[in-house]
Amino acid sequence: MTVSPQDYSPRLRFHQTPGRWIYALWKFWRPHTVIGTSLSVLGLATVVLAGLDAGPLPSGTGLVGVGIALIACLLGNLYIVGLNQLEDIAIDRINKPHLPLASGAFSIADGRWIVALAGLGSLGGAWWGGPWLLATVGLSLALGTAYSLPPLRLKRFPFWASFCILAVRGAVVNLGLFLHFSHRLGHPLTIPDRVWALTGFILLFSIAIALFKDIPDIEGDHRYGISTLSVRLGQRPVFNLARGILTACYLGMVLVAPWLTGVNRPLIIMTHLLALATLWIASCRVAPLYPHRPTATLSYPNFYQFIWKLFFLQYLIFPLACWLA
Repeated sequence: MTVSPQDYSPRLRFHQTPGRWIYALWKFWRPHTVIGTSLSVLGLATVVLAGLDAGPLPSGTGLVGVGIALIACLLGNLYIVGLNQLEDIAIDRINKPHLPLASGAFSIADGRWIVALAGLGSLGGAWWGGPWLLATVGLSLALGTAYSLPPLRLKRFPFWASFCILAVRGAVVNLGLFLHFSHRLGHPLTIPDRVWALTGFILLFSIAIALFKDIPDIEGDHRYGISTLSVRLGQRPVFNLARGILTACYLGMVLVAPWLTGVNRPLIIMTHLLALATLWIASCRVAPLYPHRPTATLSYPNFYQFIWKLFFLQYLIFPLACWLA
């Protein structure tokens, strides 16, 4: 993808104040993904700790180990979202003009340096953390690169775009981090049913996130040949499909909860039914779908951010259910 040099200077923007530069970096990092990554790391650590027998933690495995994993994963997150923005500047000028590269708050050189340093820092931290963390971060970065970077640029294809997102957010992060924390804490490297249930939930939820993500971006994606399902089928059918997937997520967790071990089953059932009801109430307030309803006040981007809040909530509910088992 080509970007006009008149629009984006390759020079570093030293004239920015530190506060403005940090704020631009925060937007470049995509705050909702930062929160999601942080909660997934801390949530998986909590699930592992909740399964340990009572007693002191093994030496050298407490907050330092969790901190290393958190830093490595957050830097990996910065690499993945930053690389995507570097490759999508022209598209983002239409779909997300507020992003730092699209708005000109960062130059291309800024973006390249940040992404390169984040990738190296992420791999370095993961190497320090141990083999399971290195495998988790390395595979996540590989899939993130394949998603955005030519010649693969898998985001052009609906199936492979969804695969990359659900593979990282669902399988790689949940299973990899569980094994990493289990290894560091001397816990058996056996994945219990509760972690499989969480992984399955997040896998399906990530498919819905991938679908909802593309609904507001239909104009820019269509112009630059990104053949998302929203471009192919339209926004309303894809919205209904994604909502149906989320409904299946919550009902599925409610149905399997009575057979899960190491969790507070009533808490799982009640909180997931409540979250499902909240999802449907919010979805009926999306203005483009229900333009004649006076209560329809949410835009597609607003609803997408609401879906991320439900994602965050899962990494609060599930660790709590494990602690209260």
